[in-house]
Amino acid sequence: MNTDILISNITNPTLLFFLLGIIASLVKSDLEIPQPSVKFISLYLLFSIGFKGGQELAHSGINQEIIYSLLYALVISAVIPFYLFYLALPKFGPSNAGAVAAAYGSVSAVTFVSAANFLEASQIEYGGHMVAVMAFMEAPAIIVGVSLMKRYQKNVATQESLGSVVFHSLTNGSVLMIVGSLIIGIIADTKQAEGIKPFTNDIFKGFLAIFLLEMGMITAKRIKGCFDYGKASVLIALLVPLLNGVIVAYTSQWITLDVGNRFMFAILAASASYIAVPASMRLAAPEADPGLYIPMALGVTFPLNITLGMPLFLMIIQMS
Repeated sequence: MNTDILISNITNPTLLFFLLGIIASLVKSDLEIPQPSVKFISLYLLFSIGFKGGQELAHSGINQEIIYSLLYALVISAVIPFYLFYLALPKFGPSNAGAVAAAYGSVSAVTFVSAANFLEASQIEYGGHMVAVMAFMEAPAIIVGVSLMKRYQKNVATQESLGSVVFHSLTNGSVLMIVGSLIIGIIADTKQAEGIKPFTNDIFKGFLAIFLLEMGMITAKRIKGCFDYGKASVLIALLVPLLNGVIVAYTSQWITLDVGNRFMFAILAASASYIAVPASMRLAAPEADPGLYIPMALGVTFPLNITLGMPLFLMIIQMS
């Protein structure tokens, strides 16, 4: 692995703020970011990345590569939860296995935003359509996870139908914000869009740093829940994302030769949802323990991706 890329990523100010959040929690500091502010910042990040992606997509138009990319995204988000469900089933049972499968088949918008920042620091561009790719990968994973859960848990009635769960996942605030911003970015007049560029571009990294500070504090508080389920949960949270990311980093060359787009595919495949999926699982499987799949995704997989995963996937892409 290129140590320069690894060192650059570790010393990135946004990541350092994430580490500061972990330290603050471990030393039991009274450092706290008000929850309304955290919610605003998270919505801002989704709005910014979605709008910029829409603008890029409007400029590039729809072509064959974009269509193939969307289809490839659907395949990834269906295959990952399918195999992971059967891997997790013996250890966690149907409900927890379905929730874990859905979380790892789905994507993390925050990881996507961090990856965009990583590419910008590396002076590598990516297509605006990758925002649409990310949005496409939410629902299929939830559908597969819930369907498999229902199949192996016929004696337990879930509170909502599969259709209701899918609808809820698509109308989840984070998904709706990024998809809506993407669409607005596509149809917005280019000259008019320049007027909000200072808001969507110039302050983006500052808000990202504060948000990752909060993520660091949450990570340190929740990681214990992952260890409560034994080694299996930790191993899955460590190895499955790296496996998914490495496979997609290599196979994505058959979809696109663009380094930035391939990197985004890899990081999306390696990421795990800790926002949209938990909201959906509250409806589909209230018996599934959020103390398992949320710490796995946020406490282990998220820091793994932004420290080791990103430089590893970029190295594989540049070598293949």
